[in-house]
Amino acid sequence: MTHAVLLAQARALLESETDYLANAANLAALLYGHLPQINWAGFYFHADAQLVLGPFQGPPACTRIALGKGVCGTAALQRRSLIVPDVHAFAGHIACDPASASEMVVPMMHRGRLLGVLDLDSPRRGRFKLADLRLAESVVRLYIQASNSVSCATF
Repeated sequence: MTHAVLLAQARALLESETDYLANAANLAALLYGHLPQINWAGFYFHADAQLVLGPFQGPPACTRIALGKGVCGTAALQRRSLIVPDVHAFAGHIACDPASASEMVVPMMHRGRLLGVLDLDSPRRGRFKLADLRLAESVVRLYIQASNSVSCATF
């Protein structure tokens, strides 16, 4: 499936739904099911100065991640997207799933506030490219636009 088709499917999923949790669950399933060589796709939400596990697809994950820790916590703290071609070479990597070899994390920002992150893992080193990052950033933008700010205390 091309990135354009996947993005169109994301738009369609979000078109008539505003609940932040339902939207995150559907997007995690969409990304996990349609991106090749992915072993985890999901969301962490920012709460109480940490990231808390949200909807995801894949094996069980770390429930809480401190800001600045691991790839997710680093991307959240720095408020910037990260592609890590080899997680084993990333200082402070948190190995929730030892099968993961590369990772991509996109912070979710709204009006200057950190809402959380979208996290994608792969068992293949170097799996994520710039085109994948652009797709994930577009998905995050669609998610924030569609999701009801009243539903989630962090929004």
